[in-house]
Amino acid sequence: MISARSLFRFVALAAALVVSVGATPPPPIGPLPERVTFPSADGQTTLVGYVFRPEGPHAARTPAVVMMHGRAGPYSSLANGRYDASTLSQRHQKWGHLWAQQGYLAILVDGFGPRGYPQGFSHKDYEQRPESVNEVVVRPYDAYGALAYLRTRSDVLADYIALQGWSNGASATLATMSSDTPALAPPSQVVGFRAAVAFYPGCGLKGKFKAGLIPYAPVHVFVGTADEEISPTECSELVEKSRAQKANISLKIYPNATHDFDDPGAVRQDNPANVAATRDATADSVAFFASVLKH
Repeated sequence: MISARSLFRFVALAAALVVSVGATPPPPIGPLPERVTFPSADGQTTLVGYVFRPEGPHAARTPAVVMMHGRAGPYSSLANGRYDASTLSQRHQKWGHLWAQQGYLAILVDGFGPRGYPQGFSHKDYEQRPESVNEVVVRPYDAYGALAYLRTRSDVLADYIALQGWSNGASATLATMSSDTPALAPPSQVVGFRAAVAFYPGCGLKGKFKAGLIPYAPVHVFVGTADEEISPTECSELVEKSRAQKANISLKIYPNATHDFDDPGAVRQDNPANVAATRDATADSVAFFASVLKH
């Protein structure tokens, strides 16, 4: 369970951080994660991952969280051609360390860099993105590649692994958790993820779940009413159709919160609605994973 101190520290840092415009990104937060490589479940891509080890006292083997970045990729917009652990975005660093503070091992998956797009994409170029980074058809294989990799590690509890995604990575998270995913057959909590959280996903999912999405494990979705990139209404409709079929999926909608509401930069955290959404979604996610990753 997240402590009040940890939550306050996370939200306070997020609200206070100001990313300066300059040639280099801000200095890393805390210890740098370890860079690893492993195969995607697509059978043809070698992925890059960044491992945040548990911080503080912990058992020899711990639960784990797989993190899926959004359309901008895992790195800072100020990376300036240097794509490594030192230039990961502040948001991904903060969440990686937050999970580490809960006693979990967390791994951020870079699915774009190995395919030639480390800088990510603009929200305006959605229709022009290559199929190699398709969030519904391809990226779920990356999530399951990370899952398989974690299960080879002696410091991870193989049956206690959860999934988190943001934006495009949140859409990938929803597709990953579908009972119909071709990336894992047959999917279940035993062979797949224990649970997932999806932050402001595009819920159109390329038209593949018009009748609803039935996840094989519980999923929590978070969106804001002022989101500039995705449709909160579309997410409401998807969750409503899914829950009508007894799907274990929930949705929280935050009034006046924008896309990237948990981004720690001043552009987002100058909005009080984003600060409130960050605080609530963080506490919810930590409590949710604590309940499903207990052993």
